[in-house]
Amino acid sequence: MDDAFYKQLLDEMHDGVYFVDRHRRILYWNRGAERLSGYSADEVIGRFCGDNLLRHVDECGRRLCTGMCPLAATIRDGQPRQAEVIMHHKQGHRVPVLVRVAPIRDKSDAIVGAVEVFSDNTYQKAALEEIERLRELALLDPLTGIGNRRFIESNTHSRLEELRRYGWPFGVILADIDHFKAINDTFGHLVGDDVLKMVAHTLAHNVRAFDAVGRWGGEEFAIVAQNVSAGMLLVLAERLRALVEQSTLFIGARNVHVTISLGAAIAHPDDTPLGLLDRADHLLYQSKQNGRNCVSSEAAPSSVVGAQKDVARMAPTAHKEVCSR
Repeated sequence: MDDAFYKQLLDEMHDGVYFVDRHRRILYWNRGAERLSGYSADEVIGRFCGDNLLRHVDECGRRLCTGMCPLAATIRDGQPRQAEVIMHHKQGHRVPVLVRVAPIRDKSDAIVGAVEVFSDNTYQKAALEEIERLRELALLDPLTGIGNRRFIESNTHSRLEELRRYGWPFGVILADIDHFKAINDTFGHLVGDDVLKMVAHTLAHNVRAFDAVGRWGGEEFAIVAQNVSAGMLLVLAERLRALVEQSTLFIGARNVHVTISLGAAIAHPDDTPLGLLDRADHLLYQSKQNGRNCVSSEAAPSSVVGAQKDVARMAPTAHKEVCSR
């Protein structure tokens, strides 16, 4: 069987597959990789994997290509690896993926490169089903594809009823894009729309399947997180802040980066939906006053320390440590 036959088999795979040489120069890029990353083979073959392409980060937004890259480690020591990382998509947002890396050896057993296989996580299917359900109920924001204001209000009302009846805790995060008017003024409203979609997708892809994400209005987003303490809510908000900061939209030769300011409020039994969201909005305003690109919450330091032990519950991928600035 010739090389064309094996290439055809790899192109039929649902997962992304690519080969690199010892210098991490990309030699092969299958159709699954094109679909999951948004980059075509013509755009990436011959370039280096960390060269403004996938730019994997961990849950805290730290770039892995600068020292913690599983691919580089496998080329160095020959050991296969598996890791849950967050990939950069061509459209700018961040997507959690499972990567599996193995060395490529020549006939003399010397390492000449590596192969990486990456796949979207199991929450992707649940997210798509949720989108379809929201579309049917007219609860979808037409621009970003996530829930709209009505969806967030309805979800908050339902969670408050559960809190009162069963004592199930939850919280709300409001996030606002910093200096969004300057983005529109500099690049135009079409790019502004792309930035809104980039931030929306980063938020939606990096919460748990049963948490709710919606566009609250303009450049503001809301997250309703179930089964959380005040400390856990702060941990989630800080992680989302870091991931948005590490997202990039490519506009020709220019890179567009944005940050978000967030307010995180835990629900009380006597709250109303709008009253709870209003408290989160006041905390968001504190973040703006404190210099932007930060989180304000009602969590005490001791509750944050306790939440660090349960941080793996706050994301679709496994956490190894708590994010810190």
